[in-house]
Amino acid sequence: MAIVATARLKFKNPDIEAPGAFGYGIALLLAGVEEEHSLNRAAKRMGMAYSKAWRIVREAETQLGYDLLERDGAHGSTLTDKGKRALEVFWSIQHDVDEILARRAHELEDL
Repeated sequence: MAIVATARLKFKNPDIEAPGAFGYGIALLLAGVEEEHSLNRAAKRMGMAYSKAWRIVREAETQLGYDLLERDGAHGSTLTDKGKRALEVFWSIQHDVDEILARRAHELEDL
């Protein structure tokens, strides 16, 4: 029997009693904004309402303490420098976790 392990990261500021976090969903949304140059188009691509996308972004920004997106009205949105770096760091950490899980999951097989 083969065992596969998965984990999804979520970063949250323990000092803030507010909803939201910075995790897999917001990372996918931000990656979409980076490609589409539009939060609206990125949200639609994910099958998400624009209003929900904004809520998720605002909640993640609250948790992290900095803006992730620069909004330019009808001209779309782009990631801030910190938003780009947050996305890079998130994917790097997720990759490291995935590698560890892939390497060690077999330890639960055939106990």
